[in-house]
Amino acid sequence: MYFYNFEPLKITLARLEHPKAKSNIMIDVKKLSPGDLKDNPVLGQMGQYNHEQLLFCNDNETGLKAIIAVHNTTLGPALGGTRMWMYNNEMEALNDVLRLSRGMTYKNSISGLDLGGGKAVIIGDSKTMKSEAFFRRYGRFVDSLNGIYITAEDVGTSTQDMVWVHEETNHVCGLPGKSGDPSPITALGVYVGMKACAKLQYGNDSLSGKKVAVQGAGHVGQYLMKHLHDENAEIFVTDIDKDALKKAVDNFGAKVVGIDEIYDIDMDIYAPCALGATVNDDTLSRLKCAIIAGSANNQLLDENIHGKAVLEKGIIYAPDYAINAGGVINVYAEVKGFSPEWGLEKAKEIYDTVYQIIKRSTDEKIPAYAIANKMAEERIEAAMKK
Repeated sequence: MYFYNFEPLKITLARLEHPKAKSNIMIDVKKLSPGDLKDNPVLGQMGQYNHEQLLFCNDNETGLKAIIAVHNTTLGPALGGTRMWMYNNEMEALNDVLRLSRGMTYKNSISGLDLGGGKAVIIGDSKTMKSEAFFRRYGRFVDSLNGIYITAEDVGTSTQDMVWVHEETNHVCGLPGKSGDPSPITALGVYVGMKACAKLQYGNDSLSGKKVAVQGAGHVGQYLMKHLHDENAEIFVTDIDKDALKKAVDNFGAKVVGIDEIYDIDMDIYAPCALGATVNDDTLSRLKCAIIAGSANNQLLDENIHGKAVLEKGIIYAPDYAINAGGVINVYAEVKGFSPEWGLEKAKEIYDTVYQIIKRSTDEKIPAYAIANKMAEERIEAAMKK
């Protein structure tokens, strides 16, 4: 076991005997240099985006393995959903939770909510590993943070899962009879944000006749396609879930295309509504669209590279955490005790938020993601000065 000492002390060894231990514990007290800290795969990554805290959760009895990340609590408690995904390894899960929690800080800030940013990931198969005991154990981990982090459902988790979490903690949202499933209001926000993009790209915000490629036919994708169908847009869709694709075809007249084919079709708008990083070197060389606007998180593989690339190509990109904020607005209404109608009206303000971001991006010739980041950071900095 290592205890790191930042004071200029010489290395010492001490042997302590724990009263219940069968053997002595060797403690090596070492001087820690800045280089050591940078090489640390956990603290080093936390420092990259200035995260406040991480909680690693393990329970052998239920098989639970999770990471809760609290990025920033300047504006309020860190709120963000719990994602359950079969990550290839722990570092992949760590990278994801750090990026997602940072995104929640920016999303909550730019949406004008008095919330900080957090996120949690559970490493596992959402189709085979779930149980009441599993999520109740997770709920106790959430509760141990004493309200610093508030959770909700996300990819791979459901309202029922949150009901089980609620058995152990009050720091959970999206429960039945309250705000519930965030998908409808998330889709509404994406839809109005897409219209704001159309206003700037085409001179009016009508989506009638526009060819929209929806990548991902999950809950949000289905609700988004309903809005698009109601406005007579031409819908193309792809997903690995055949049942979801059938619903899209039957309910909205969508045309199904292949998982990889989606990037090559003739389209006006690309709407990524699954997992992130689909805007990258490969896809940007293939996409034939004027607008990128969808519900997925972290749509740009690399913000610096691909945020600049979409601007140079003349593509309007709606920063993901700004356009997909409807869900967190829905949950915020629950936290504050506001009515569902308040949440719907607040989500409609995403139109103005996205419009302002894109207008500034176009006028200042700065990538939209950078403008959105600046706007979010300005609000946090102002709060810190109070």
